[in-house]
Amino acid sequence: MQAFKNFTGTVAPLDRANVDTDQIIPKQFLKAVVRTGLGKGLFFDWRRNPDGSDNKDFVINKPRYQGASILVARTNFGCGSSREHAVWALEDHGFRAVIAPQFADIFHNNSLKNGFLPITLKPDEVEHIFRATGDYESYRLTIDLEEQTVSDDFGWTAHFEIEPFQKKCLLEGLDDIALTLAHDEKIVAYEKAHPLPHRFE
Repeated sequence: MQAFKNFTGTVAPLDRANVDTDQIIPKQFLKAVVRTGLGKGLFFDWRRNPDGSDNKDFVINKPRYQGASILVARTNFGCGSSREHAVWALEDHGFRAVIAPQFADIFHNNSLKNGFLPITLKPDEVEHIFRATGDYESYRLTIDLEEQTVSDDFGWTAHFEIEPFQKKCLLEGLDDIALTLAHDEKIVAYEKAHPLPHRFE
């Protein structure tokens, strides 16, 4: 996976709690076996009207939030069924991180394994971000994974926690396959020392 680099991006506020993975990416898009193209299905039932037209009242359809790379949401984001496509859809749309007071465990783990950063902040810190997105056009946050901070252009800063091994994997772009390949020499040596028995038909 691609290493996570510190960045500054605009924020889109999704003022909803208990956003489940079926709302993030509906089931009809789960046939895809690649990550690209899933952004078109992100929040599909909220972004589209019954006739297929854009719902202009939905947050990421609004002009002021076009191009946002940080999503802020309420508690229990990513609950429901385990579908990695939810993370892929957020990434494909252009989001690189999501901030909330609390995440569903499976979504949280899927995010980290795909180089996508879920940031848990205190409720009052999340509330500050929601207020700021309404007060300031193109409100921006800077995410510094190395320092584990989120800050804005007006001097506000919040600290977030992340498990050290998960932080290392994100910074170095190490997914499960890369972690396994890091032990390639040992794996090859083991296989040579433990050859498979011959099979006779």
